[in-house]
Amino acid sequence: MSTAANRTTGPDHLWSVDEHLEDILATVRPLEPIELQLLDAQGCVLVEDITVPVSLPPFDNSSMDGYAVRVTDVAGASEEFPAVLTVIGDVAAGQSERFHVGPGETARIMTGAPLPPGAEAVVPVEWTDGGLGGGPVTGMRARSQAPEGAGGHVNVYRSAEARAHVRAKGSDVKAGDRALDAGTVLGPPQIALLAAIGRGTVRVRPRPRVVVMSTGSELVQPDEQLGDGQIYDSNSFALTAAARDAGAIAYRVGAVTDDAETLRSTIEDQLVRADLMVTTGGVSVGAYDVVKEALSSVGDEDEEGAGIDFRKLAMQPGKPQGFGSIGPDHIPLLALPGNPVSSYVSFELFVRPAIRTLMGLDDVHRPTTRATLTADKVLTSPKGRRQFLRGTYADGEVTPVGGAGSHLVAALALADALIVVPEDVESVEPGTEVEVVLLG
Repeated sequence: MSTAANRTTGPDHLWSVDEHLEDILATVRPLEPIELQLLDAQGCVLVEDITVPVSLPPFDNSSMDGYAVRVTDVAGASEEFPAVLTVIGDVAAGQSERFHVGPGETARIMTGAPLPPGAEAVVPVEWTDGGLGGGPVTGMRARSQAPEGAGGHVNVYRSAEARAHVRAKGSDVKAGDRALDAGTVLGPPQIALLAAIGRGTVRVRPRPRVVVMSTGSELVQPDEQLGDGQIYDSNSFALTAAARDAGAIAYRVGAVTDDAETLRSTIEDQLVRADLMVTTGGVSVGAYDVVKEALSSVGDEDEEGAGIDFRKLAMQPGKPQGFGSIGPDHIPLLALPGNPVSSYVSFELFVRPAIRTLMGLDDVHRPTTRATLTADKVLTSPKGRRQFLRGTYADGEVTPVGGAGSHLVAALALADALIVVPEDVESVEPGTEVEVVLLG
């Protein structure tokens, strides 16, 4: 449940950005760990340290296509005075047959194949005549096309030091080493390592399921015909994409009309597949702000005082916000404003950290930095509000894009940063150092 119930706040209390975020993060808890197949665990966070059960590579093997030799047999070899060795067979990757390389002998060996007993080094095939007797070759022909097969003799034109072109057993990781730490996010390289050490499943916190829905009778789906007074629903697409970018499995619900009962019914239907719900629109003070109307009186069934708390924040854009929990499983719900920029900024500040917390990550926030403001004019900001302006960041400088309007989607598409203007600052001169939230 939301800790808002424990605060002594009235309907006119103006929450700070930090208070609202603190309330969210004090409520949301990491999801319970589950065992998943490797590919299903991509993007998830490990909850256990992974120890290597078998060394990688598990045996000495060749890093080249060539010939496995004894060092003394090729000492001093040159094109003028090659070392002539008897080829006793082929050693291929995955081959179970093992040869012993004795004095004056060699075995053709393929990349990744185990170094045969008796051999101390590998000479690349390019240092030999490939058994053809015609001088250095450029490669090893396929076995089916090589008349010399795995027998005969080969001329070696260069000497080799011990262990040359040999990948040593355990040179990657050794049995007993720590492969991955708990808290690691599993990307392709980490999944490759888990597979390489024989792990088919892994214990992780699952990616949270986030349901996103927009509200408004004026909203039309893309590709449909616009009528009078209608606009396309962009918020649900933007927030669903943002939730996926944050690491969630996100489900987009088509826009719900301005009817409180319809909205309540839709939310109830979606709870079964949600670890977090996000609505956009209908949280202000208008006569048709359906989210506020539908959810203000909704409480958690068995938690006294729980439910959705609608509040005003000392920020621009994004003043109206809602947060709480809903349903028998107390699913967290964040109700965001309907203006496109307001909803996106609110997502970055509040929803993204909630998603990352559900995932079990330690660092849930976007990175921030300090940058020099480059602008054509002084930036103004309302007193007592923390303002977030869209900007582009590069090489220690940040430049505003678009105006302060919360409907400017085109400007938002150009931004890769948010310029933060604190509550006690009403104007910012060009050349001033400002805080920047990096979105990319």
